[in-house]
Amino acid sequence: MRRALKYIVFTAWCFGAAMLLFGVTAYAYIDPSVMTYVIQAVAGVVIALGAVFGIYFRKMKKALFALLHIDENRGKEVESDDVVYRKPQEF
Repeated sequence: MRRALKYIVFTAWCFGAAMLLFGVTAYAYIDPSVMTYVIQAVAGVVIALGAVFGIYFRKMKKALFALLHIDENRGKEVESDDVVYRKPQEF
């Protein structure tokens, strides 16, 4: 495992050095609409990662509370789920 990690780091370093050493200057124009797409993509990734983090945080919290025998609903009021139907009054 350690040998594979050294190989990966060395290969990444060689690629990075080659890109810096043999890089060519490009005079390019980036259209503003492209930046809008990039910002939307980055925002989408951040929102998705936040949602995944929130879901797993809730699962870990629930498992920890179960392990420690803590009731997170203690002290909260509970409403009944009864549905009451009343006839409309006739005029």
